[in-house]
Amino acid sequence: MATSTVPVKRTGKTGSTIFLKTVMAVTGVIFVLFVLLHMYGNLKLFAGETAYNEYAEHLRTIGEPMLPYHGLLYVIEAVLLVSVIAHVYCAAQLWKRSNAARPQRYSVKKRVAASISSKWMRWGGIFLLLFIIWHLLEFTILKLNVGSGGQAAGITQNPYQLVVSSFNVWWLTLIYLAAMVALGMHLNHGIWSASQTLGFTPTPTARRIAKTAAAVLGLVISVGFILPPLFILFGVID
Repeated sequence: MATSTVPVKRTGKTGSTIFLKTVMAVTGVIFVLFVLLHMYGNLKLFAGETAYNEYAEHLRTIGEPMLPYHGLLYVIEAVLLVSVIAHVYCAAQLWKRSNAARPQRYSVKKRVAASISSKWMRWGGIFLLLFIIWHLLEFTILKLNVGSGGQAAGITQNPYQLVVSSFNVWWLTLIYLAAMVALGMHLNHGIWSASQTLGFTPTPTARRIAKTAAAVLGLVISVGFILPPLFILFGVID
């Protein structure tokens, strides 16, 4: 019996849903690469003020003289901004479609198959978005020192002192730690979902590897971000 080999076109809502998930997966990969590099930079705090400030300045001079001062960072920031907008838009559209597909709530909610990461994916994503906005205002756009740590609160141009002074404030550190836990959970579920969307899990072995990689990356990145503020808060880094 002959089998048709004509490819099936994905159109309408199904096709666009696949596109939205693919955009989320690709932008998610960009975010994972960025947070890995950002985590590495944060760990430079353990090397002291000079090493950390030299690292921060080096980021602004990469590519000179072919690129202007801060040139590469402008490119990276533009890519990240576009990626954030695309990621949030696609997530909102998929959330809207998911709710539209279930106009009535189930009488019995099925929670057995849902992991903690997946259940908190949406609200955790919103929390992370709000945190990112605040984080950029404090450390990049305004460079606002909200702590004391030996310096008066206000605008600080010294990157090391800005970070150390900020994380000497317990409530700010607490918010940061909560955001990093949310980030770890988001990465755990997001990396696994992206692996499925991009076709990296065709076999049971590939699925196990993808799940393990997602869990390990989520844990390593969140712990890597959590260590510096904790060491600052407890006076190990000063």
